[in-house]
Amino acid sequence: MNNNTFTYTNILLNEIKEIKGEKIILKNKSFNDFANDYMWRTDAELSTLDATYPLDLSFKDFIKAYKSEIIKNTKNTARFSVFINNEHIGNSMLYNLDYFNKSMELGIMIGKKNYWNKGYGTDSVNTMIKFIFNNTDFSKIYLHTLKWNTRAQQAFIKCGFKIIREIQKDNKNFVFMEIIKPNLR
Repeated sequence: MNNNTFTYTNILLNEIKEIKGEKIILKNKSFNDFANDYMWRTDAELSTLDATYPLDLSFKDFIKAYKSEIIKNTKNTARFSVFINNEHIGNSMLYNLDYFNKSMELGIMIGKKNYWNKGYGTDSVNTMIKFIFNNTDFSKIYLHTLKWNTRAQQAFIKCGFKIIREIQKDNKNFVFMEIIKPNLR
């Protein structure tokens, strides 16, 4: 695989190039996003919010591993870059796509901290929910957020998610939240 080329086909977008929200635009992941992705994945504060540890890889090794990870998971994962006016400010992902139970897990990170608390994360989540429920037959979106991250929980509640239960994973306490397609509630 050539390091200068990268093609990712998002299984949920098909021929659609982008999804427009009120404030943001969701686009397919591209090679141009990798520098920001690397910075965000090596940032201690962002890693803590993502319930992980900062990566300890060179940028070259990160690119190789990241390309491989993305390509390996194309059947059950849809990755998006979050943009505002051509500026890449974060990432979102729908993964663990379960075609039988019509459910999927959502993850989001606004990596550029100067965009925090301005509604961009909420708009990203609302845009994904609207797109999924209006354009696919998936009927449930769920997520896990750290129990102490009440800011994230409040944002997800604002988007329509309900807290279902607390769970423990990898010695960390999480809140499991979900949203069901409106006509199925």
